[in-house]
Amino acid sequence: MRRFLRDNALSLAFGLLFLLSLAGQAFAGLAAYNDRRLTHAAEPIGLLDYLTSADFAVDVAENWQSEYLQFFLYVFATVWLLQRGSPESKPAGRAGLESDEEQQIGRHSTADSPKWARAGGWRTGIFSMSLGLVMLGLFLLSWLAQSVAGMSAYNAEQLTEFGDPETWFGYLASSDFWNRTLQNWQSEFLAIGSMAVFSVYLRQRGSPESKPVGAPHHVTDESG
Repeated sequence: MRRFLRDNALSLAFGLLFLLSLAGQAFAGLAAYNDRRLTHAAEPIGLLDYLTSADFAVDVAENWQSEYLQFFLYVFATVWLLQRGSPESKPAGRAGLESDEEQQIGRHSTADSPKWARAGGWRTGIFSMSLGLVMLGLFLLSWLAQSVAGMSAYNAEQLTEFGDPETWFGYLASSDFWNRTLQNWQSEFLAIGSMAVFSVYLRQRGSPESKPVGAPHHVTDESG
């Protein structure tokens, strides 16, 4: 058990932080939701009802989709785009998909290489893009969930104010949907762009996301 905890500490720690923050969001969101209901002279609801509501679903989904969009774009962008001095960037001259030898696929694979990296053909082709494709799929699914839950929450609010409900396509073109979406996207783009630049000049000793403390600023693709 101790070895399992040591070997999986990073994923376990962030999994625990995720659950704790999700629980905190649930209780805080319930309080805010019931405050809004009271302003409309409606009865407050319980935690279970809130967890199964469109309001909770859209708040969760809109954050998930922006996070997966960030990773999808970063995974694909770093194939072609470089940032001199960043440990997150490949060095100059290596932009692109790189050779089979550099990627250790096909006849250049080793006995320890994943099976699909050694298989060749379509299986190696899919496996070679699997990280980005999974991130893209999770982004699209969470964005779809956001749109459906957002439409439901928006229409519920419209009905309380005697407004007309929107269709799904109508909601996709609405300012409410794009306001929810873009306020998350811009923060993700800012954060990842800042990380790419700050990691050129700043250090975090012992972190693989940083260069060694004594590495020159211009050194690229080197982790501490």
